[in-house]
Amino acid sequence: MPSKTLACRLRPRLTPGRACLALGLAVLVLAVIELATRTGIGEGLAALLAPGHAPETLVVHFAWWPRLAMALLAGGGLALAGVLMQQVLRNPLAAPTTLGVASGANLALMAATLLAPGLLGLGREWVALAGGGGAMALVFALAWRRGLAPVVVVLGGLVINLYFGALSMVLLLFHQEALKGLLIWGAGSLAQNGWQDATFLAPRLALGALAALWLLRPLAVLELDEAGARSLGVSLRHLRLAGLGLAVFLTGCVVSVVGIIGFIGLAAPNIVRLAGARRLGSRLLWSTLLGALLLAATDLLLQRFSGTLPTLIPTGATTAALGAPLLLWLLPRLRLSGEAPPREARATACRHPAPGHLAAWLALGLVGLGLVALLAGQTASGWHWASLHDVALLQWRLPRLLAAAGCGVMLAIAGTLIQRLTGNPMASPELLGISGGSAIALMAAIFLLPAPDNLTLVGAGTLGALASLAVLVGLNRRSGFPPERLLLTGVAITALFDAVRAVVLAGGDPRGQQVIAWLSGSTYYVDLTSALTVGGATLLLALAAAPLSRWLDILPLGAASASALGLPLARARLLMLLLVALLTAGATLVVGPLSFVGLLAPHLARLLGFSRARFHLLGAALCGALLMVVADWLGRQWLFPEEIPAGLVASLLGGAYFLWGLRRF
Repeated sequence: MPSKTLACRLRPRLTPGRACLALGLAVLVLAVIELATRTGIGEGLAALLAPGHAPETLVVHFAWWPRLAMALLAGGGLALAGVLMQQVLRNPLAAPTTLGVASGANLALMAATLLAPGLLGLGREWVALAGGGGAMALVFALAWRRGLAPVVVVLGGLVINLYFGALSMVLLLFHQEALKGLLIWGAGSLAQNGWQDATFLAPRLALGALAALWLLRPLAVLELDEAGARSLGVSLRHLRLAGLGLAVFLTGCVVSVVGIIGFIGLAAPNIVRLAGARRLGSRLLWSTLLGALLLAATDLLLQRFSGTLPTLIPTGATTAALGAPLLLWLLPRLRLSGEAPPREARATACRHPAPGHLAAWLALGLVGLGLVALLAGQTASGWHWASLHDVALLQWRLPRLLAAAGCGVMLAIAGTLIQRLTGNPMASPELLGISGGSAIALMAAIFLLPAPDNLTLVGAGTLGALASLAVLVGLNRRSGFPPERLLLTGVAITALFDAVRAVVLAGGDPRGQQVIAWLSGSTYYVDLTSALTVGGATLLLALAAAPLSRWLDILPLGAASASALGLPLARARLLMLLLVALLTAGATLVVGPLSFVGLLAPHLARLLGFSRARFHLLGAALCGALLMVVADWLGRQWLFPEEIPAGLVASLLGGAYFLWGLRRF
């Protein structure tokens, strides 16, 4: 009801037409100022049709005008794809990159550049479209048995995004110089050197718009519940396939030409919805127009101030940086009708009769694997089994072993807390934005401070994690920390982190290699003092999480049941969020913002039969430590003497597991 009341109050002051008119006037003013600065308004307008002979008019004809046209086309296409995805998935926060199209296109271009450069001669856009289409096909294959149910499609897209992102990071680590140009493209660059990209994109977006109009009436049926839609004789599976396929096609076309540009497909549909556009047809029209103007205005502003900036700032990263605060502003105003909590019966149907004994066996296995990782490995002379007296070798391996195990435990406990707190089986420490806030602060310290020491980096990372927590608490305290808003707040913070990372990597600074290594989750730089500190922090935080087991057993029952049983809901959520922040920040400071560990370990513990919260925490901690120890050892041995960071190996192992297990979700 509050969201409806707010929408009604906004309607007399803000309509989709007025929003587009205001933004259109802003684009016009910025364009006129830019033309007046470059060539003069008259010559700039004439250069649209004829390049002339002066260098300035040539630049305007072959670079400035095509860039403006590309911004309008790309923004409109992404916004149209966003409306389609939000309609099909019934999720106001769905975005065109949900299905992993962008990460698939990025991976395909990287692989083609390194392994088959001849394919790029056929057209870079076709390679990108093939990668994006492959990602789409994989997501659809995972969700087909469930009738392309929205929650499974989103779940599959998340897994594909993380998995393909990890593969791309592996290629980037070993071939940074060869792939440097793709870093700028991956951050979303609208720079043009002719009209060929615009002429490629325009007819394809026109076909996509016509297909969206043709699907307008069938897609409107998706606003009904599934029973109502089936009663009308509608095949939900084929309708979702058509809607999502069209959205992916539009996204793939845009991504193949200009790279990854975020938040346009998220912001434009939600702004027009808040402005009063409720029917699907009006949302398609106004969102497309608003998205085009949003991207054009952002790019014109960036061009206006790019001369005063110390480094290259891609438009896609700028859009994400501006979109994160917009999403935070939208959250209290969005009507979030989240889906019912996942059925815990499916996850906990197999309960181990003696979880204590199982935990003991896991602990023994962890000790055994730890000894193997400590003593077995490759050297210059081949495989070698070290002795306990080989001090030099053990001093190098022992800190990495302890750090990997400790960070695995912290992320696993954090993931278990988040999943039980939110009732969402796909929640993870990274998704709340805690690790993203810590990473932003650490990168800022590396690039802004002269030769920061370890203590300075620890302080900066902690402040970043606490700042992210403060944003989470400030935006969700009045509403009682509802799970959906917590996760979406984390999405916004994580998007801001992605924008900062894209700017750092696209700038070409030599320190970017160190940042890439840290972001990928490497234990290479850990010394014995840091490892012992991680171990002590892990023990203290794990002991702090143990008394929360009763709350964790009650929370999945729902807010009403938890309150009826006397649980102080808001205080419990706040306390758990603080513990999650400390756990995630502790792991992030040592091995970077790892992926999949906090997501995978709680699921492995459930599959093994750890159902009650106390044993679930214990089992997840042991599984997290096992996963990270194995990942660190494999990363050291797989491509010896080269190394793959433990975080990436854990992502690859976890992603493979989820791609296999998602079929049963």
